[in-house]
Amino acid sequence: MWQRGIGVAVLGAALAVLAGCGSETAETDTEATGAAAASAWTLAAPIRIDGVRTADGGRSLVVDAEVPDGARDCVRSLRGELDTVEHGTVYVKVTYETRSLDQDSGCTGTRRVKATVKLGEPLGSRRVMVNSMDVYTPVGATPPALRQCGENGCDPTPPRCTSSSYGQAVNDTDIPKHTSWEERGCDDTWLVLDLSTRMGPACGDAGDGCSSSGVSQRWFYRAESSGWRPVATNGDAGCAGIHKILPELPEHLCASLPRLDRG
Repeated sequence: MWQRGIGVAVLGAALAVLAGCGSETAETDTEATGAAAASAWTLAAPIRIDGVRTADGGRSLVVDAEVPDGARDCVRSLRGELDTVEHGTVYVKVTYETRSLDQDSGCTGTRRVKATVKLGEPLGSRRVMVNSMDVYTPVGATPPALRQCGENGCDPTPPRCTSSSYGQAVNDTDIPKHTSWEERGCDDTWLVLDLSTRMGPACGDAGDGCSSSGVSQRWFYRAESSGWRPVATNGDAGCAGIHKILPELPEHLCASLPRLDRG
């Protein structure tokens, strides 16, 4: 009877030890899996595209890009690929693998790299879109470099006294998006716009107890080959205020300007 008691006690102790080992092993495996996942290589796109140029007689593209960098290897398998060609645009992809998502990887810096994309035939006058975002065109560029297109497209309209041209002027002004405009004067060289941006929380009509305010600015633009370029801002009535900073502005564009309503 005493020997049987010893046997049961030894068996219980052995099971306890095995259970403890199993728990420790499970925890170790979990930690290892988590560490492996944290340092895993992940497919990514460049932080930024710095430029595109042609090579090999226009049959290849060289894409300058910015990628992560650090003390350890942060980038591998850099690739430039031709995706498709549609409607006069060549779509290319630039990708690489990185472990910069791991906070302990040390990939806290950046560096520039070059990715080559084989086209198979000369680019000609077609545009290039990289990773469905940045657009470049050879038209108006200095070869072999391509010219990056802006918010107004690759071929913005020349400055004119038209609604579409005013819209381009607003887009090129350092103001919040969704800003409305009112034309105050325009000729072949100069443009005056009052820009208004609604501020405060989004809400319904004022009659519903919703109050909102706006910020207004008056901008003066000069015509350039690429469009209207903002050159000054002033909210005074008449010409006295603006002539202190922009004396060449014609009298007929500022004489009847009202004082800016700042909301």
